[in-house]
Amino acid sequence: PRVELAWAMKAHQHAQVYFNLISSVDPKFLHLTKVDDQIYDEFRKTFRDLKIDVLDPEELKSEPAK
Repeated sequence: PRVELAWAMKAHQHAQVYFNLISSVDPKFLHLTKVDDQIYDEFRKTFRDLKIDVLDPEELKSEPAK
């Protein structure tokens, strides 16, 4: 149990550091992988009209969204 707790505490610390790093950068300039632009282009081909600035869970559950 002690090892698991220590691992969980360390994982939480790392998550906080990474969250703080990605939160401090303007999303326009944030690139997590070399293929971010390719992923976004493919996403937009599939979901042309999806508003991604504010996601509404009810809109995503609607029949046209499915």
